Amino acid sequence: MVSPELRILALGLLLALLIGACDNPALNSKGHSRNNPPAKTVFLVHGYGNGAGEMEPLADFLEAAGYRAVNVDLPLTFDHVQEASDIFAEKVEDVVSGLIDNEPVAMVGHSTGGLVIRYFLSHYPEHRRVDRAVLIATPNRGSKLAGMVAEISDLLVETFATLDSLRPEKISELELSDPEETRIGAIAGNKGNLVLGRLLEDENDGRVEVKSVYYPELDDFAVVPFNHKEIHQRKETAAMVIRFLKSGFFEGAPLPPSGSSD
Repeated sequence: MVSPELRILALGLLLALLIGACDNPALNSKGHSRNNPPAKTVFLVHGYGNGAGEMEPLADFLEAAGYRAVNVDLPLTFDHVQEASDIFAEKVEDVVSGLIDNEPVAMVGHSTGGLVIRYFLSHYPEHRRVDRAVLIATPNRGSKLAGMVAEISDLLVETFATLDSLRPEKISELELSDPEETRIGAIAGNKGNLVLGRLLEDENDGRVEVKSVYYPELDDFAVVPFNHKEIHQRKETAAMVIRFLKSGFFEGAPLPPSGSSD
């Protein structure tokens, strides 16, 4: 059971994180496309309160493996997921319009970036071009931490609108559905050594619970021993992403997390 003192401390740290996101230089970094045609194009989407810079390590791993990384910068702090997804769809259209007709692309998102990808796959016609998608530490069933913030202050989630989209009760409003032509895998972390992770009762990466990353329609699912801030930048994760882009599997057949009722 989490003590009231720890809850107050952790929520204070979360508030500091929210405010700090306003001044994060990564928010001003420009998403860029590295031109290495005819390599397969992979769109990278960062998480909440960050910018394209946080996906640079993964972009480097992908390019070393022969892919063309398109690192997209989105307003994932003060905008709802739906609004950020509209911007993402425009950027995707700009890129795919210059590709060969029917040439498939792939997408990889960290945390909230994975929800942007799922929203895109659910609502925009260009989803037909996406044959692979990987969701890294994505709160597919919502974020309990975002829900806690909402309980403390409506003003906070109104201001930091991305958090509002992450509340467990708001995920259904995204109306997410996975297209048959897209193979989707998810990677969760279980190294819950971040302070905010102590507010979560179940296995987690310090920000997102493992059971929130998993959902039954996934084509593959894996758990790795990393926390939320490092999972998308580790070479081991990059190797799994590359394996999935090539084969549609991380290693073997997908298994649900322990304790899942699905």
